[in-house]
Amino acid sequence: MMPSNANPKGNVQGGTIMKIVDDAALIVAERHSHKNCVTASIDRLDFISPVYVGNAVFAKASINYVSKTSMEICVLVEAECLKTGVREHVASAYLTFVALDKNDKPTQITQIIPETEEEKRRYLEAKERRRRRLKYIKDIERNPDCIARV
Repeated sequence: MMPSNANPKGNVQGGTIMKIVDDAALIVAERHSHKNCVTASIDRLDFISPVYVGNAVFAKASINYVSKTSMEICVLVEAECLKTGVREHVASAYLTFVALDKNDKPTQITQIIPETEEEKRRYLEAKERRRRRLKYIKDIERNPDCIARV
């Protein structure tokens, strides 16, 4: 990371990490769907440790769940101190992307079939997060003047 990415304390700004997360998830979403995709929501973005100027940053993104037109992507971010070679988990996020057709309308995408126990666990957890997300959206639509509980 470069000095232009830093806040006054010398840590990389959270917004810089957010962009890396969104870009990594977008690549996975578009590779899977072969469509233009847009970020529909970010469920969680947890900053676990700071990233410093001079660190190399790596993002690993994978699909957890696919519905008819959307998919949940998990992104894990690591920072490496180039002087020591030590890598540290610095952020994690869950994002939902929607695939769009040529008219910019949501379009159907290929489902995933979880095979390993880990994939099955992630799939079920993502399905539950989707259920809560949809409930939250309905709650907001019913009562837009208050913050709905998840």
